[in-house]
Amino acid sequence: MKILMVLTSHDQLGDTGRKTGFWLEELAAPYYAFKDAGADITLASPKGGKPPLDPKSNEPDFQTEQTHRFEADAAATQQLAATVRLDSVTPAGYDAVFYPGGHGPLWDLAEDKHSIALIEGFLAANKHVALVCHAPGVLRHVKTPEGKPLVQGRNVTGFTNSEEEAVGLTKVVPFLVEDELIAKGGLYSKGADWSSYVVSDGLLITGQNPTSSAETAQQLIKQLAQ
Repeated sequence: MKILMVLTSHDQLGDTGRKTGFWLEELAAPYYAFKDAGADITLASPKGGKPPLDPKSNEPDFQTEQTHRFEADAAATQQLAATVRLDSVTPAGYDAVFYPGGHGPLWDLAEDKHSIALIEGFLAANKHVALVCHAPGVLRHVKTPEGKPLVQGRNVTGFTNSEEEAVGLTKVVPFLVEDELIAKGGLYSKGADWSSYVVSDGLLITGQNPTSSAETAQQLIKQLAQ
């Protein structure tokens, strides 16, 4: 099982002067779900090299057993420091792609032509695409072969408006994930804020928030085993 994980290279939280990036739990929990299932994992990002970590995701409140495991894992941190450039990867050679969230992807991956083409390529090759938290927002410009929005008529979830409001960034983000998925015709549903909620629709798997990361990865592993 070969899994590609795509991380953001964007580190500015709008014009707040604060830093953002990827959310640690959303990398660590899936990373070990895949690793422990025997997967071979490749990490990629638009700029390559070390992607920016959202400093907030490393605060004690947001640390988990898996984030501690990741930080103590020399091979994992080394791999993170040397992500491959997104424009150098294709769906060939991978069984699935997984997008961790964090606020960063809303600025770069959502607009990145390589990311858009990559997701379209995975689906065209009949391969799974899984995204969690803010990462489902990365689907906003992804199209079906007929040129329709990919999420149109599909069951999806992603970070809720109320969760965004709770972290006080509704006016900072370039768009709200929930609103955008609905605007593109997605059949959006959600669970309780901050609880694990995962939606599967064919090859597309989406998770609502950081807590959903592990379950989203497990759902992907289960589907790949079928």
